[in-house]
Amino acid sequence: MGKINTKYIFVTGGVLSGVGKGITAASIGAILKGKGFKVSMQKCDPYLNVDAGLLNPVEHGECFVTRDGAETDLDLGHYERFLDEETTRNSITLSGKLFQDLIAKERSGGFHGQTVQLVPHLTDAIHEAIKKASEGSDIHICEIGGTVGDYEGLSFVEAIRTFANLVGRENCLYVSVLYVPFLSTSKEFKTKPAQNALKDLRGFGIIPDIVAVRLEKHAGRNVAEKIAKFAGIESDAVILLPDATSVYDVPLQVRDSGVLNVLNRFVDSDKEPDMTAWEALSQRVGMKKDQTVTVGLVAKYVDNEDTYFSVTEALKSAAFASGVNLEIKWLNAEKVTSEDFDAVDGLLVPGGFGTRGTEGKIAAADYALEHNKPYLGLCLGLQMAVVAAARRGGLARANSEEFDDKTPENVVYIMADQKGKESTGGTMRLGDYPAHLQSGSLAERVYGARDIVERHRHRYEVNQKFLPEIEAGGVVVSGASPDGKLVEFIEAPDSTFFVATQAHPEFRSRPTRPHPLFAAFIESLKEVS
Repeated sequence: MGKINTKYIFVTGGVLSGVGKGITAASIGAILKGKGFKVSMQKCDPYLNVDAGLLNPVEHGECFVTRDGAETDLDLGHYERFLDEETTRNSITLSGKLFQDLIAKERSGGFHGQTVQLVPHLTDAIHEAIKKASEGSDIHICEIGGTVGDYEGLSFVEAIRTFANLVGRENCLYVSVLYVPFLSTSKEFKTKPAQNALKDLRGFGIIPDIVAVRLEKHAGRNVAEKIAKFAGIESDAVILLPDATSVYDVPLQVRDSGVLNVLNRFVDSDKEPDMTAWEALSQRVGMKKDQTVTVGLVAKYVDNEDTYFSVTEALKSAAFASGVNLEIKWLNAEKVTSEDFDAVDGLLVPGGFGTRGTEGKIAAADYALEHNKPYLGLCLGLQMAVVAAARRGGLARANSEEFDDKTPENVVYIMADQKGKESTGGTMRLGDYPAHLQSGSLAERVYGARDIVERHRHRYEVNQKFLPEIEAGGVVVSGASPDGKLVEFIEAPDSTFFVATQAHPEFRSRPTRPHPLFAAFIESLKEVS
């Protein structure tokens, strides 16, 4: 590899998945960025998918989209929010993509007759993916999805073990995130599952330098000392992370633990990390607030909040900055009623696919137009608002071609280059696209600019031949693509706040810097709550 300029931190998990590897990795990244280092992050997922675009959102949570159009795991959202740095397609590596590339190389003769094997060919491919993702950074943090011992993840564990042979063990730091359950019957924490997970990791040749212990409640240091002895590391290298009031407190918890000493030695810097923005955020989160605003989130996946994780985090960040409490009411789009709409201060319709619940989302936009209820529409939320306005403007059969391909009033339609690709992955309008906002529009006032960039993930567009009817229904186009061919923003001039965008602005919101659309939406709710 030549001269080693980058240090690498590998984060694995044990006992069970979903205990916070991504938050832990991002918190370490925030601390190291606070020390002045350029930090990059990457998620390696063992799934045999090429990308996350076709994964079930109920099972895996939201599909996070990078600026360059990669459909990825929601952990990349954690990385962006905690580091305030944009990720790219190099920040996500799935087994399916690696296998796809290996098979293509073998079919084209690229292996010159070699027997292609998991070791070394797949592990070498993982090495290359890690190196590519780390280019230009001082410290690269790589999270391995799943738990150590999963069959599909074995090649990744072997790859990060042998990566130390390439760059030197002194340039690699291994972090294991483990879960320790509390048994209420005996009123004790049970470390045996964590011990077994550490034994599995050690069996693969990796001894962690740091162990992060996730718990549901606070535990004494005796738990950390017990795990430290079993892992063969110092007690300070074990951090206890009980459930926090806010995930944005975790970077401060990690900083204030003995783990900071381990990180300091690894990066050879005793410089105190600048965490003033995080401290200010923690104060805003914890401060007593006199006002509560209620957002009705009209969605079809109401059993798994991770499906809309970036949306809810963007709402929380705006509420933090606005100094109000936030209550999110999950309104099932298939069952929602006008009474539900009336019971909240504002309505938000997020992105989505499929026909289920669409009439409830259209009803939400219609109610907002009729009753001057603050409304924020994201992607599908714009399309449903267009349908609602068109119906109010006289087009009784107005709909999207996605939901009714026979309607003559296809106010939302599929572009010619997208036809036939409806069920395929990686073929939508993905990533950053520019928009030009109308002078004097609410959108322009919110952004403070006329030319903006937002991320997209959609296949259907507003059919502008129906603009007269749509405008008759109460909304106008307030932003479009630079060539004017694609509608990017709509708003209702007669409403206090009614804005919808074809984009996904939630992906660019930050806890210390809320997105202006969400900030303006929350501010509008303060006037009506």
